[in-house]
Amino acid sequence: MNFKFLSLLSIFIVIVNSCKQSENQEQHIDTSENTTEITESDISKLKYTEFLLDHQAEEAILSWNEYTQINDVVTNVKKGDLSFFNDNDEAITALLKDFNKNIPEKVNTDAVKARITAFETKLYKLQSFSGLSTTNRDELLATIKEFLVAFSNLNLQMNKKMEADKNVFERP
Repeated sequence: MNFKFLSLLSIFIVIVNSCKQSENQEQHIDTSENTTEITESDISKLKYTEFLLDHQAEEAILSWNEYTQINDVVTNVKKGDLSFFNDNDEAITALLKDFNKNIPEKVNTDAVKARITAFETKLYKLQSFSGLSTTNRDELLATIKEFLVAFSNLNLQMNKKMEADKNVFERP
């Protein structure tokens, strides 16, 4: 009788201990999900080369309202504000469609269009990653970096176009 009692008691103790361990694991998972919040200081720690528009390129795209709107989105992303990507599918699609359609003639080249396409891809990727609950902090930061690099490369390409137009050489 003692042996049966001890056996049942030991099984009961094992079951109780295993339940406590699973509760601890669930609590640990919950705290890790809350750390996906991105701050401005996190984004400022990202290492990439940021190209700004030079004066000539700014003048060339002065009337390009869609670029101004996208520049505002990029500024907000740098501050850690990803609210633009939340339930905003139709507005994002319309903005990118108009962005492609209304490229000013001075910067309307195949190279600039290629950079715009690359930027669109990174914007859609950031939109999808920011909306997923399974995205961890490192993945989101890497996607934000790709997004910022794509925008920077677009600026660089427009600067190059304006520089090339300025340096036109006549042939003898």
